[in-house]
Amino acid sequence: MKLNTLKPAEGSVKSKKRIGRGQGSGKGGTSTRGHKGAKSRSGYKTKKGFEGGQMPLQRRVPKFGFTSPNRIEYKAINLDALEVLIAKTKAKAVDMQLLVDNGLAGKNDIVKILGNGEFKSKVEVTAHAFSASASKAIEAAGGKAIQL
Repeated sequence: MKLNTLKPAEGSVKSKKRIGRGQGSGKGGTSTRGHKGAKSRSGYKTKKGFEGGQMPLQRRVPKFGFTSPNRIEYKAINLDALEVLIAKTKAKAVDMQLLVDNGLAGKNDIVKILGNGEFKSKVEVTAHAFSASASKAIEAAGGKAIQL
């Protein structure tokens, strides 16, 4: 076999449809564009989101409120969840790595500890943020709340 003898399989390659080459071609006249209207003319282009004169979705959907671009999205973890984790792992300190390894937080999450539940363990807890009740409960149990 030589490269100069290669040919595509029989019937696999078709010739391009030649539009606008006279009535005899079968694709003359309107050149497959139909009759009249903007779509049949050269230079036709619709705006993005144009729905043929119907009110576009962008304008139909109600818009209200405000979303701050500077909002910080925290992964909230309650004290009772930490207590269960400490009992399960028998850890002396709770840090981000321990939370990630046990599935309580993702590696890119910003973690905030919230004060819901009982906390009796005397451990150091390291997180990005603490609620006032959470840090009070951790220190009352004899531990430390360390902010990253």
